[in-house]
Amino acid sequence: MNRQGLLFGAGAYVIWGLFPLYWPLLKPSGPVEILAHRIMWSLLAVLVMLAFARRWVRVTWRQAGLLAVAATVITINWGVYIYAVNSGHTLDAALGYFVNPLISVLFGVLIFRERLRRWQWAAVGLGVVAVVVLSVDYGRPPWIALVLAMAFGVYGLVKKFANMPSLESLAVETAVMFLPALGFALFLEGQGDAAFGHAGAGHAVLIVVSGFVTAVPLLLFNGAAVRLPLSVIGMLQYLTPVLQFVIGLLVHHESMPAGRWAGFVLVWSALCVLTWDGVRAQRSPGFAASLEERASKH
Repeated sequence: MNRQGLLFGAGAYVIWGLFPLYWPLLKPSGPVEILAHRIMWSLLAVLVMLAFARRWVRVTWRQAGLLAVAATVITINWGVYIYAVNSGHTLDAALGYFVNPLISVLFGVLIFRERLRRWQWAAVGLGVVAVVVLSVDYGRPPWIALVLAMAFGVYGLVKKFANMPSLESLAVETAVMFLPALGFALFLEGQGDAAFGHAGAGHAVLIVVSGFVTAVPLLLFNGAAVRLPLSVIGMLQYLTPVLQFVIGLLVHHESMPAGRWAGFVLVWSALCVLTWDGVRAQRSPGFAASLEERASKH
């Protein structure tokens, strides 16, 4: 296995997993102000990286339209995530990224007409039961987790259709959202409610760095994606919600009553079943032939 690719992948997912330690540092900025600045400074960071690498963004009208949709969806994801972490719901955010692989399986059925194997159906069933258990525990559906999982699932789906490298794609997405983000930042400033520039130099630096904090793990992920098989990338992705869960439980000291533990255990069981089934399927003699047949249709 490519050691450099493994380090790149682990680095990307660990940084994403440590985000719950970073966003609270940006208070007293509210979640929407943080989101606006994250968009603006991410665009700058990505443009600097692209210029340094001498890569240029080439996009068709079809790709531009798809990436505009992706930009809207990832903005929702980022905003809800920042709100969750900064309002004491880091565990809900972790749950969203644990649930995300199950959402991807459902998209495969609903959009690509894929036929699920028996154990994949079992994993989806466990996920549905987990949502019911958590809804009873919360007294409502776990909306933060569901919005994060759905938004990120739709984002990945749209990016698949757009078929652009991640950095170039992020440049287009942040460019699409730049003017609304700038407009909101200027509105806050005009209202006297902006924290950026009024909460000390350290706060301003942390806000600016949020752009690079967003872009660097993406760059690491790109390096991993071209060096590692998808099965390894799939296993590494669990580093992010595991770290988020640990931070929520041990650092932010969020509540985990028995009902919530039961819901999380059901989700983890579903992921174990899904992962085991995926590994088993890859080792089967017909798996390579299936991949070749699928590739020939595209």
